[in-house]
Amino acid sequence: MVLKSYTNLLDMCCEDVFQQPLRSLPRVVTSPGIISDPDWESSNDGNSVGSTPICFKRKIIVANFLPMICAKNEATGEWSFAMDDNQLLVQLKDGFSIDNEVIYVGSLNVQVDPSEQDRVSQKLFKEHRCIPTFLPADLQQQFYHIFCKQHLWPLFHYMLPVCHDKGELFDRSLFQAYVRANKIFADKVVEAVNSDDDCVWVHDYHLMLIPTFLRKKLHRIKVGFFLHSPFPSSEIYRTLPVRDEILKSLLNADLIGFQTFDYARHFLSCCSRLLGLNYESKRGHIGIEYFGRTVSLKILAAGVHVGRLESTLKLPATINKVQEIESRYSGKLVILGVDDMDIFKGISLKLLGLELLLERTPKLRGKAVLVQIVNPARSIGKDVEEAKYEAVSVAQRINDKYGSANYKPVVLIDYSIPFYEKIAFYAASDCCIVNAVRDGMNLIPYEYTVCRQGNEEIDKLRGVKQSSSHTSTLIVSEFVGCSPSLSGAFRVNPWSMEDVADALYSATDLTQYEKNLRHEKHYRYVRSHDVAYWAHSFDQDLERACREQYSQRCWTTGFGLNFRVIALSPGFRRLSLEHLTSSYKKANRRMIFLDYDGTLVPQTSHNKSPSAELISILNSLCNDMKNTVFIVSGRGRDSLSEWFVSCENLGIAAEHGYFIRWNKAAEWETSLSGLHSEWKLIAEPIMHLYMETTDGSFIEQKESALVWHYQNTDHDFGSCQAKELVGHLERVLSNEPVAVRRGHQIVEVKPQGVNKGISVDKIIRTLVSKGDVPDLLMCIGNDRSDEDMFESINKATSLSEPAIPEVFACSVGPKASKANYYVDGCSEVIRLLKGVTAISPQKDTVSHSHAVFKDTLEVVS
Repeated sequence: MVLKSYTNLLDMCCEDVFQQPLRSLPRVVTSPGIISDPDWESSNDGNSVGSTPICFKRKIIVANFLPMICAKNEATGEWSFAMDDNQLLVQLKDGFSIDNEVIYVGSLNVQVDPSEQDRVSQKLFKEHRCIPTFLPADLQQQFYHIFCKQHLWPLFHYMLPVCHDKGELFDRSLFQAYVRANKIFADKVVEAVNSDDDCVWVHDYHLMLIPTFLRKKLHRIKVGFFLHSPFPSSEIYRTLPVRDEILKSLLNADLIGFQTFDYARHFLSCCSRLLGLNYESKRGHIGIEYFGRTVSLKILAAGVHVGRLESTLKLPATINKVQEIESRYSGKLVILGVDDMDIFKGISLKLLGLELLLERTPKLRGKAVLVQIVNPARSIGKDVEEAKYEAVSVAQRINDKYGSANYKPVVLIDYSIPFYEKIAFYAASDCCIVNAVRDGMNLIPYEYTVCRQGNEEIDKLRGVKQSSSHTSTLIVSEFVGCSPSLSGAFRVNPWSMEDVADALYSATDLTQYEKNLRHEKHYRYVRSHDVAYWAHSFDQDLERACREQYSQRCWTTGFGLNFRVIALSPGFRRLSLEHLTSSYKKANRRMIFLDYDGTLVPQTSHNKSPSAELISILNSLCNDMKNTVFIVSGRGRDSLSEWFVSCENLGIAAEHGYFIRWNKAAEWETSLSGLHSEWKLIAEPIMHLYMETTDGSFIEQKESALVWHYQNTDHDFGSCQAKELVGHLERVLSNEPVAVRRGHQIVEVKPQGVNKGISVDKIIRTLVSKGDVPDLLMCIGNDRSDEDMFESINKATSLSEPAIPEVFACSVGPKASKANYYVDGCSEVIRLLKGVTAISPQKDTVSHSHAVFKDTLEVVS
């Protein structure tokens, strides 16, 4: 069902198939003068917007804001733009090969009058290869300042609304603004796409819906997404009312990147718990199976541009500033903090840790100085103002308590300073502390490490040897994205003042040798894992992930934000009623095998008994003299007999074919005679143990089998217990004639040689041996046990030579299967069966059924 809020945001799609050979993607223009068609380019001169050679591969970088410095001359009204080389999005270009053209898509951090937007767009693309997304001011406010910064950003940093103030509760209209903004960004990306070789790299939580919008228009587009913020645990994320929409959109990307394994693990847990998806690691790459596609995950923290930092460090202004800082704090132990002003950076907690250190360690009073550089807040709000007030108050209290006329333990720099000055503070500080309570991409420790390496001129001014003087000491919160990569840092729990104080003391107490070792270890990592390495590695993995998708046949389906691409094997396609009825009419002898749960009745239905409509359809099929119809189920024969008591001519294979009955008047046959059940005395107590320790699980007693169900348990715990139970049962039953099988949220122990495939094969052979050779075989099922049926009827073609029957092995739901067709769900199965009954003659054919049964008994005997 399509939500009203989505109907005008994304066109509802129809079934659409595409496959090899690959063709160039269409080039689409949604605003004039930015991207042209190929035939325009031959006529344009070298200065025209669309004159880039078509042979260049494009890397399209999409972010909320363009990495651009903007200024307007008030006198002339002219705009001037320059790329901000300090931004990560500009620096990552070093990771791409020279034959790639990098194009940026994003908003400007200034408002441009609508009358100027076309001219600014052309100027930006011509001079900087940037395509701006001009969002109306009201949309920008709702999308960025409210939904992103006041809903998504706090949630992704583990902050939930704690009161029912209307401003804190989820507002559907704000999400609609988020959808509209993402749609605008996606349209601009489509303008930039030249060919199938182009790659789109979307950055951060502001634009999580872009993969869906892109996939809707360009099915084979290569899309990567990298989340710079943390991804919360499933307990936090599941509180988001639009949780499924966002997850499904991210899964329309080919590659999803995270800073740490913790964030990736939380994402996997959300996909598993909320969407029921499975994931596995293959050759070192984690992949999520999503409708036949494998969505890859990338775990790698972003790096810094080492060359840029080293160049800034060589500037005369930087060197002079280093001298000034070292002179000002001569004889002091300088501890540096550099943070944005927001509620998650832990600035106040850091100051409280310093206060406890000075209280405990009198010898550091007058010596230890914390220089806290506070970058301007990226958002506004009551929380930011409160955090700033608290930091200033704590700093003032510490200075009043432990400071003097010539000494301030806390130096708070709460105004903007030039980049070179910040670099100088890095180079001159003995220790750097990052104490965020929750943070994703924090590059401060990396920048500090590079700057502490210094250079030859700084070393000369200090009068030390370059080869042996470099030291750095890091204190890093456990909850920062870069923490796992800095094994030589002091890791702290920012919520514990004692922990922070102890780390600060340990940092002051290190020997020169220990400082050297820690610095060398960190510097080697930071230099080898710089921003170019990060970008190149992500780009390589994106190419690898997309390469695997191109060998598959793909379909598009779904409405609105539920749109998705279904990747299937080349021979796997949807079963249409027209195709089935065409073959059904021509056939003179048909065999139809139907699974029950999940095929004829929804898996999630509480009432498992068949509907009156289903009974009527089955009777219509069975009353056709050309048909032999069987229900092949894992259920017991008693319940199946009771449910289908009114189906006189319906065959039933119960308990995966352990019991077979050809029609209501026939006796039940047993597949394996003389089989003892002593194994149950061993298996049942073990299953009871796992049932008692796994809340929500239960045991189903069958005549031939025991089944442990865990669909009502905690998803992760149930899966873990099932895996353990399978291993336990296999060990104790290794000498028994039984098989232990793990199915869809079940663990089953049943006799060896019993499965749906064997029972179907037996039924077909029995009929063929009497000359009742089928020319149409149809089998429909939904889970792993039905794959045996599919395999069996695919092989059954050899039993009917020289006439080879047409086979319809059909899976419920598109997924990896041995079937050659699929349908969308149980309702589609009912529709197909109802469609073919319309062309079946409705006659009383009981005498014919009895004759078949009599012949069958003779063969069996």
